[in-house]
Amino acid sequence: MGVLENKARARTFYKYLSKVYDQINPFIWDERMRDEAIAMLDLSPDDKVLDVGCGTGFATEGLLEHVDTVYGLDQSPHQLSKAFEKFGKFGDVRYHLGDAERLPFKDDSFDAVWSSGSIEYWPNPVDALAECRRLTKPGGKVLIVGPDYPNSTVFQKMADAIMLFYDEEEADRMFTKAGYEEFEHHIQQSRPGSPRAITTIAEVPE
Repeated sequence: MGVLENKARARTFYKYLSKVYDQINPFIWDERMRDEAIAMLDLSPDDKVLDVGCGTGFATEGLLEHVDTVYGLDQSPHQLSKAFEKFGKFGDVRYHLGDAERLPFKDDSFDAVWSSGSIEYWPNPVDALAECRRLTKPGGKVLIVGPDYPNSTVFQKMADAIMLFYDEEEADRMFTKAGYEEFEHHIQQSRPGSPRAITTIAEVPE
């Protein structure tokens, strides 16, 4: 398990990262990539969407271009405080401080569940993926964006020491174990040579 696949250490990490997160993030996960991924959900304005690990609200902002209300959840109060500055506490985003592995919502609560840049910090990603499936209505979609496993052996060792990186084969294993039957992976990249994202979209059976 990587250093940051520990909830307390991850919260401390984001306490400081939240100060510069919006300046760093576009070099790894930019608006074009985000919008391409959101388009995979085929959202309608009245869809109820949960953003798991919403952070400072980068994905939330894109989702609000397609739906009227987004539910944002994060374990870091420091990240959420930055999101409050963007959207306010009582606007189109409804915030929850919580854990991806124990999501505080009833079964079949959402038309779609989104998570980007969060799975790499989940100590038990299969449990969290199963939670996302539990919350999604039959026929709805779950979209997860995580870091693709580096090709270099040196970077692989560094990556494994820090947090979860995974390839399509590992994604197959995790999603299957979490109870998904239909899903597909897409590799996204900001620019040649930059870190790659693995974006998985899964359907919840009706």
